[in-house]
Amino acid sequence: MSRCRPDTFETGPGRPHDQPASFRIAGDPSCGGNANRAASERRLASQTIGIPRLVIVDVARGIAIVGVVLFHLVWDLSYLRIIPPEVASHPLWLLFGRLLAGTFMVLVGVSLVLAAAGGFRRDAFMRRLAILIAAALTISFLTRITFPQTFVYFGILHAIAAASVVGALVLRLNKFTIAILGLVALVLGFTWTSADFDPRWLAWTGFAASSPPSNDFVPVFPWVGLTLLGMAGTRLALAQGWLHRARPIDGRVARFLAWAGRHSLPIYLVHQPVLLGVLITLVKLAR
Repeated sequence: MSRCRPDTFETGPGRPHDQPASFRIAGDPSCGGNANRAASERRLASQTIGIPRLVIVDVARGIAIVGVVLFHLVWDLSYLRIIPPEVASHPLWLLFGRLLAGTFMVLVGVSLVLAAAGGFRRDAFMRRLAILIAAALTISFLTRITFPQTFVYFGILHAIAAASVVGALVLRLNKFTIAILGLVALVLGFTWTSADFDPRWLAWTGFAASSPPSNDFVPVFPWVGLTLLGMAGTRLALAQGWLHRARPIDGRVARFLAWAGRHSLPIYLVHQPVLLGVLITLVKLAR
């Protein structure tokens, strides 16, 4: 008699038989085939064990952080007048930067749901949150020194930290309620403003009529709406079993992007000093 075993995710190092890193899921065919796997997927949120890290999420985050490095490289080249300043301020290029920020905010929601699939681990969450807050404050401190008029008082790291807290507070809600809250956050952020929120100590909410200038400004509204929609979408993907039908991800490029995604925070913190240091040195040598 064969004994059915729960479906398990095979991903990352240690996967059996050297299968490609992916979010392929293994299950015993004798346990009910596709129907059994779909039922197991719907129970993931209440299982006592969590979902191992999914390579596709790391790859998506890796693509975003590579895009951030490229975005800031162009900004640095423009700032140093190596290329025309208009390039970095072109509306399409600025839109590219907004898309990158949006990707990170969606991934916050995705990661929250996946990490809490086996139960919310408060200690691990608080540890990650503390690291994010420390990194965000470091960015604010350093940019306050280097760019006092346009320092980062609420950038992408601040927004990710705030969205993480909001997401943790609504984790127990169902996906439809979370989706509605996400849409409300988007609508509010795009439609309601007041001059009373213009000072920096309130502008971070996203309700300022004219927010103070900043080199990186990602207010809570409307951006937290993307995190909430990311949470709702991930809940839907788990319920529908879409993870089972995803194709494996492998290859050198995918492995590099997955690595970059797993180390996106340190890459974000060091890439600008490195880029500026190298470019400034090259400019001085060329003179």
